[in-house]
Amino acid sequence: MIALPPVTRRDWIRTGLAGALLLAVAGCTRSAAPAGGDFDDSAYPYRILTPNDRKTVAAIAGALLAGALPSGARTASLIQVVRGVDVALAGLQPDPLADFRRLLGLLEFPPSRALAAGVWSDWDRAGVGEVDRFLERWRFSGIALFRSGYQALHTVIAAAWYGNPASWQRIGYPGPPQLT
Repeated sequence: MIALPPVTRRDWIRTGLAGALLLAVAGCTRSAAPAGGDFDDSAYPYRILTPNDRKTVAAIAGALLAGALPSGARTASLIQVVRGVDVALAGLQPDPLADFRRLLGLLEFPPSRALAAGVWSDWDRAGVGEVDRFLERWRFSGIALFRSGYQALHTVIAAAWYGNPASWQRIGYPGPPQLT
């Protein structure tokens, strides 16, 4: 029988720290798997948004547009919003697009999402109330960078929805005037 050396308290601490570090790294890696659920939108050729970006945008759009989206066609409407965001981002110049990509990266990386946004779960599992609280904190934050992030998200999501003819009837907009 082989005798094992005695385990010291220092060995236990090192092992615990190494295990915690390993779990943290494993939990923070971004999956390349496509977004599941309602946002597996393979019918549209996304140019900018990754599957994880789409989940993030859909969760935030669901909270921002909670009263504006038709209840019977909520999923289809959110897909249209996410597509509209992709179209809007595709039209941006490189610098603003890079800034928006960094914002999405901050919101998708689990530690920064938890610390900066206060959202501990993945976006597709976050409740509307949790997303609402994050948006309100950023909207009225004393940190200008958070307020700018909120404005960027709000602007692009609102433009994607209200620029879509499917939303016009709900707000009483007859559409652009017909040119003759």
